[in-house]
Amino acid sequence: MFADSAKIYIKSGKGGDGHVSFRRELFVPNGGPDGGDGGKGGDIIFEVDEGLNTLTDFRHIRKYAAQNGAEGGKCNQHGKNGEDLVIKVPEGTIIKDDETGKIIADMSGENRREVILKGGRGGKGNQHFATATMQVPKYAKPGVPAKELWVRLELKVIADVGLVGFPNVGKSTFLSRVTNARPKIANYHFTTLNPNLGVVDLDGSDGFVIADIPGLIEGASEGIGLGHEFLKHIERTKVIIHMVDAASVEGRDPVNDIRKINAELEAYNPELLKKPQVIAANKIDALYDGDSSYIDLIKEEFEPEGIAVYPISAVSGKGVRELLYAVNSLLKTMDSKPVVYEKEFDPNAYYDNPEDPFTVSAGENEGEFLIEGPRIEKMLGYTNLESEKGFMFFQNFMKENGILEELERLGIEDGDTVKIYGHEFEYYK
Repeated sequence: MFADSAKIYIKSGKGGDGHVSFRRELFVPNGGPDGGDGGKGGDIIFEVDEGLNTLTDFRHIRKYAAQNGAEGGKCNQHGKNGEDLVIKVPEGTIIKDDETGKIIADMSGENRREVILKGGRGGKGNQHFATATMQVPKYAKPGVPAKELWVRLELKVIADVGLVGFPNVGKSTFLSRVTNARPKIANYHFTTLNPNLGVVDLDGSDGFVIADIPGLIEGASEGIGLGHEFLKHIERTKVIIHMVDAASVEGRDPVNDIRKINAELEAYNPELLKKPQVIAANKIDALYDGDSSYIDLIKEEFEPEGIAVYPISAVSGKGVRELLYAVNSLLKTMDSKPVVYEKEFDPNAYYDNPEDPFTVSAGENEGEFLIEGPRIEKMLGYTNLESEKGFMFFQNFMKENGILEELERLGIEDGDTVKIYGHEFEYYK
C-alpha cells in the first residue's frame, strides 16, 4: 500500500549518569574519588534508502527511540555510549515538526543523511569535582536528558514533469504508453489512488521522469476528494503537462476544465502556475470525422498566454512523440537540480538553548522567594532531588547560573523559603 504521510514519535538516548565511587585498595584506606563519566545517548538519524518509495512502514510502527548511555563505573570506567538509531526513508521525504509544521529536514538532493535529535551528553563522575577544600565529593553530574519530538513525514515525489487533469482524461493510458509504468486503468473516477512515476526514454536525449498526479477535481485545494492529498507531489516538478479530453467524450468543456484545474493549483500554491505548462489535447482518435473545433478553441484560448497545445491520442500514440520532445526541450532550459526545501526548525537548538529565561522574585509573603522560567522547569524535569547527587547538582546549577547571587541581592536571609514549581526549600548560606 502506498502512503505519502505519517506521524511518528522520535526520542534520542539519555546520557548516562556520572558515577560516585572512591578508590579502595589494600594499604590505600582513603583513596580519592574515581567515579567514571556516563556514556553519551544515541542519536536519531534519518537516512535515504534508494529502495524505498513509500512511507507505509511508518503507519505500523510509530515510536522510535535510540539507546540510552550507560552509567559510569568505579575505577574511572566510562559508561558505554548508547547506539544511534538510523531511520530509513525514501528520497523526497520532508521531516516537519508536527506542532508548528516547520521543516526540520528535506531528504532530497545531496542531503542523504541527517542527525535530527542528538543524544544527551554523559554526566561527569565525582572524580571531576574534587578540590582542595572538597577532597571527598559525594556527588556526580547526571546525564543530559533525552530529546523527544513528534514529527510529520511527508513524501513529495521527485519527478521532472507532473501530469495533471481531471479524472478519465487519459493520464494513466498516456503514462503507460510513454514509460515503463503500469498503472491500473478503469473508467471511473479516482482509479489512480497514488502518484505513478515512470521514466521517459527518448532517442538522442537523456529522457526524464514523469509523475501522474491523481485525484484532481474542482475543490481539490480545499480538501474535496483526494486532490488535497496529492497536490503536494507536484511542487517538486519543473514542467506541467496539462491533459484534457479534447473530444469531450463525457460532455465536458475542455477549456473550462483547464481553467478549473489551474485555479486549484493556484489556490494550493500560487508558485505552481509559474512553472512552464503545456497542454496535451488528448483523445483526438475519438473526434467525429476529424472535427477539430475543440482543439481550435483550446489553442485560441491558451496559446496567446504562451502555453503550447499538442493534439495527441494516448491510445494510438499519434502526436505523443512531438509532445515529449517539446517537454524535453523545456527541461533543458531549466536547472537540473531537484527542488530542495530549506530548513526552518532545529530541534537540537530548541533543546540546548542556554538563553532560556528564568526569573527570581520576592513572593507575596515576607521571607518568601519564587524562582520560575523554562530553563528551571527543564532542569527539574531531569533532576532527582531525592538523591544526594541530584540535590548537589541542583545546588551547583543554582550557583553557576547566578540564581543564588540574585536571591542575595533581593535580601534573602537564613531560614527564608524558596519556592520552585511545587518544591519548597529553606535557605541557608
